[in-house]
Amino acid sequence: MASPDQDLAPALDKDGVRLTVDDTLATVTLTRPAKRNAQSPALWRALAEAGRSLPGSVRVVVLRGEGKSFSAGLDRQMFTPGGIPGEPTFTDLARRDDAELDASIAAFQEAFTWWRRNDLVSVAAVQGHAIGAGFQLALACDLRVVADDVQFAMRETSLGIVPDLTGTHPLVELVGYARALEICVTGRFVGAEEAVSCGLANLAVPVGELDAAVSDLAGALLAAPRDAVVETKALLRGAGARSYEEQCAAERAAQARRLRDLAGVGE
Repeated sequence: MASPDQDLAPALDKDGVRLTVDDTLATVTLTRPAKRNAQSPALWRALAEAGRSLPGSVRVVVLRGEGKSFSAGLDRQMFTPGGIPGEPTFTDLARRDDAELDASIAAFQEAFTWWRRNDLVSVAAVQGHAIGAGFQLALACDLRVVADDVQFAMRETSLGIVPDLTGTHPLVELVGYARALEICVTGRFVGAEEAVSCGLANLAVPVGELDAAVSDLAGALLAAPRDAVVETKALLRGAGARSYEEQCAAERAAQARRLRDLAGVGE
């Protein structure tokens, strides 16, 4: 699959992550196709750095993976006794006290949390395997466009661990508790048709049309005024935690801000 950002100078290119910026559109690309974009702590640090590196002009961020797979999950070397050189092994992590272990996992999660910032709309372009950490990275984004060969799976429970890279909340939000539990505990694959029908994906297209479909969606997202998009995203993200009456009040407050801003009238 050709890279849509291949002609842009990267703002960041390290540890399996490349960030390119074209004014209001940024593209984050996983660049380990030979390893099916397997993830490691170094890759997570680079993803977190990409989020911190975004200039204020960026409104839409596209996340994609080079090669045939979006991301096949954790680098298998992490499961070996020696682990990845320079990184803590699972045994090392297990020996840390509660506070240290919590801080370690929180640091890993930083790669997954920034995609939902209210000032951005993030879109994952997902082809092939998106397993475990790969599934959770796709779930970190606001929207997902998938190729018809996509294979989502949450394999952590099958390995004796739990999904801990921020994926459980959006998964339950999207498909409901019962289906989320079944997907996680069985570790089964979810293909493109089911992903669209159950809400995991916004759109499924043939593999060869994935980049074009994501480009079209990014263009549509950028067509609306930025401040209105930011306010709308904040309203929708907070809706689940508010009562109906509270949401109505939040809508009124947001609309008042927009009307005053458009009219040039101060608070």
